[in-house]
Amino acid sequence: MTELNQTAIRVLVVDDEAGVRDAYRQILLESEVSREMEGFHALRSRLFNKQSGAQSRPRAHSVGFEPVFCDQADAAVAAVKEALAQNRPFAVVFLDMRMPPGADGVWAATRIRELDAAVEIVICTAYSDTDPCEMGGIVPPEDKLSYLQKPFHPHEVRQMTIALASKWRAERRIVRLAYFDTLTGLPNREQSRNRLKGALQAAREHQRTLAVLYLDLDNFKRVNDTLGHAAGDELLCVVANRLKGSLRYSDFGSVDSSPNARPGDIARLGGDEFMVLLPNLRSSADAGVVAGRLIDALREPVQLAQNTLVITPSVGIALYPQDGADAETLLRNADLAMYFAKRKTPGTCAFFDVSMNARALHRFTIEDRLRGALERGEFYLQYQPQFDVRTGTISGLEALLRWTNPDLGAVSPAEFIPVAEETGLVLGIGTWALRNACRQAQAWHTEGLPVGRMAVNVSGRQFARAEFPREVAAILKETGLDPAMLELEITESVVMADEAWAEKAINELKHLGISLAIDDFGTGYSSFGRLRHFAVDRLKIDRSFVTSISEGSDDRAIAAAIIAMSRSMRISVTAEGVENFPQLTFLQEQQCQDAQGFLLSRPLQADAAHELLRRVNEIGDATRTQRLRALIG
Repeated sequence: MTELNQTAIRVLVVDDEAGVRDAYRQILLESEVSREMEGFHALRSRLFNKQSGAQSRPRAHSVGFEPVFCDQADAAVAAVKEALAQNRPFAVVFLDMRMPPGADGVWAATRIRELDAAVEIVICTAYSDTDPCEMGGIVPPEDKLSYLQKPFHPHEVRQMTIALASKWRAERRIVRLAYFDTLTGLPNREQSRNRLKGALQAAREHQRTLAVLYLDLDNFKRVNDTLGHAAGDELLCVVANRLKGSLRYSDFGSVDSSPNARPGDIARLGGDEFMVLLPNLRSSADAGVVAGRLIDALREPVQLAQNTLVITPSVGIALYPQDGADAETLLRNADLAMYFAKRKTPGTCAFFDVSMNARALHRFTIEDRLRGALERGEFYLQYQPQFDVRTGTISGLEALLRWTNPDLGAVSPAEFIPVAEETGLVLGIGTWALRNACRQAQAWHTEGLPVGRMAVNVSGRQFARAEFPREVAAILKETGLDPAMLELEITESVVMADEAWAEKAINELKHLGISLAIDDFGTGYSSFGRLRHFAVDRLKIDRSFVTSISEGSDDRAIAAAIIAMSRSMRISVTAEGVENFPQLTFLQEQQCQDAQGFLLSRPLQADAAHELLRRVNEIGDATRTQRLRALIG
């Protein structure tokens, strides 16, 4: 009874007799009233046509009622419509069976049930010819239809109202648990799907444009991991409130120009994924305007647990009818568009186009074949030599992961490595690559070949694990490789993503005796000032800078500055992507230590790399140019 005590029960009373309506009014509006015997007699006289001598005592009623009164069936239907529009539905409707000269109670009950499937309807009649079974068939479901025979006692009305309202509220709680998100209060996936199906039906009938926006928060997992799930839940509530506050239909001349979103227009699909439904747009471009406004609203700083965060959403947009004619297709295509927006430029929106389906299918095929590829032995390593451009000798080799699948053929690392990262498969694959690279380096070293160092790429997921340094130590012990021969390459973006952890992890790895290189340097916007916090041994200049250094561009000055500042900080530099002699000459002039690229050598199979190392041993004394020509040729 707690909820009943807190909120008044909304009741609709429909009867054509003013005296009966007044009787209901006295019953439902009574609160801590001391009824005099004369008043009680008058009430009973009206309802039951007889006198009562029973004594009454002042009583305090704990349940409150909020009755609305109508004298005709059509007015009752209008009242139900208005209540639903205001999101203040009636719990119980008392309907007189006969209300001349207008429509009767059956007509009203049928229309009311069409509007509100949950409301409890009580048919009131003084006649015995009403068949409850027949009425249940006309106004289903039968379990939400009750009967009250006239004349009736005031207690019957009051207690029936309380009992039916309690049943109505219990059912609403169950529905809320089934169809609404308990954290944000927004409709959940099931409810949003039902809303979308209804909106699609209306769009078909009225030839309207409809849009589905699929939102996913960028880097939400990091909030949970760093600030805790309580902060993550608080952030989701903030996002839900900002979405509700930013969605306005009046912007686009919708037939529904109310400033507030209707229930179901915004939904939480699960995790950090939300859906926004725009049921009536003038043009597809309007969906992009709404998406932009939602992105701007969510980008506003959020204060959580004494931390100020900026969260951006990636948004995918699918339109009816061009992008799908049913709810499942539109949701899937909006999700696909969101995925491509996140991959291309997080914090932006993208409209679905049919080419996304082909690319997504290819991506899912890669993921499917990637699972089990390690067990099937489909991975192998190639080795790209790194040259000391000052002496013309080989200073090391970089182990590069390759994958060939019987169905897909040779798959580019640019395609399968991001998928491996997203699915977590990169953890097992990365461990395999590190172990086999160390094993191969130890085998060549035992043979007396001048391996120098073996460089191995480390994924962001590997590097983020607390146990990663211990795994590296175990592999070195297992393979017997001298730690000084191993160099791990970590991309600049991974290091900058969590600088505190990066500093700790790099120090632990350095303690093992290995060397660390920051790969793709110059693309992650880190500074040399921040770099001082990391005990790295090498910077690898990204190939995007090396490509144009011979053209006198700004990249030439940037590359020269990186080399000079690294030298002053006693950090070695390797230039990637060297493809012509002017680039090589520039690097030699700038006293860059190492270089790698197609001009010097393409990635080699293990046997070809073995042969190259053997030739290095045979060259002996020679000039830098002679050594390079002998090795490159």
